[in-house]
Amino acid sequence: MRHRMLVSLGAIALLVAGLETRVAGQAPSGTKSFDATVTDPNAAIKAGSAEAKAENTKKNWTPPKTSWGDPDVSGYYFNHSGYTPLERPANLAGKAVYTEEEALAAYKRGVQEDAEVDPRTVHYDWKEYGMDAWQSGVRPNLRTSLIVDPPDGRIPPLTPEAQKRIAAAAATSRARGADVTTPGFYTRCVTGNGGPPRIPGGVTAESQILQTPGYVVMVSQSNNDVRIIPLDGRPHLPKGVGQWFGDARGHFEGSTLVVETTNFSPERVWRGSTDGMHLVERFTLVGPKTLRYQFTVEDPKTWTRPWSIDSLLPKIDPPIYEFACHEQNYGLINWATGTIIREKEAAASGQTVQPLREER
Repeated sequence: MRHRMLVSLGAIALLVAGLETRVAGQAPSGTKSFDATVTDPNAAIKAGSAEAKAENTKKNWTPPKTSWGDPDVSGYYFNHSGYTPLERPANLAGKAVYTEEEALAAYKRGVQEDAEVDPRTVHYDWKEYGMDAWQSGVRPNLRTSLIVDPPDGRIPPLTPEAQKRIAAAAATSRARGADVTTPGFYTRCVTGNGGPPRIPGGVTAESQILQTPGYVVMVSQSNNDVRIIPLDGRPHLPKGVGQWFGDARGHFEGSTLVVETTNFSPERVWRGSTDGMHLVERFTLVGPKTLRYQFTVEDPKTWTRPWSIDSLLPKIDPPIYEFACHEQNYGLINWATGTIIREKEAAASGQTVQPLREER
């Protein structure tokens, strides 16, 4: 089990009602080291609503610069969307943003649903470790989805080529059966699920940005993934050279760090994409404790059009803690053994079992 510091953040009025947290120690819920906002959902809802309104009044903030003159986006961040889904729910079709009252109501529903899990019946109940989103200080958001383009807030349809490719990969997987190599690299503790691009959310959400003259380094604490991004204008690697995190090149546009990434490994298959995926990310410090993270991903062999998200990442207090992936010791072996048993049971009844794979 990893550890996480409960953190503090500020929010801005960029179609959001804001985000804010406090610092608190790691301990089982119910202990005196937690304040009410990380033990009592109703207290968290009240505090979140008040802080979101207060943060929206902050204006005329000037972003800092490094000692060598670049915009300073360095720091520690909590990559979490709170209760804003990646895609817009069907019942909110045509509604890109909430009113403030609707945002607070949606936030309240999310907190209450998150907090009602009974730890006696759930093996991993995050709130017992102070790791639920409401315990980490996420706040109401006016957006109804992280996806802002297409305007419907949904991932574009797969191309016919992608549908055939994904179906063929699934058929190959079924024919091979299950063993310890079947799950992806994240389950096998080889690498993390921190992108790029990184979809905000999950319980492995800490990250760090470091800056030096000519370089930006990004560390995502899920199996300690690291991206080293040059800023000197060098060309991308030759087209045939693929890398797991891709080949990133960065530059500043005003106060925004823009990172363009190509040359992804053909083995990576992020959400069904190919090694021809093209990614543009934008990092902008929009408040003393808030980093705006946007990305646009394009792969004509996978989606019918590009798609983009817009999110806010709270700045947190250092340090970030090691993810310390160890589930492969027992969990992975048990997963493979259980799947093999299910395959035998299915074969006896003339059915098939589709091995489970996580997004990479």
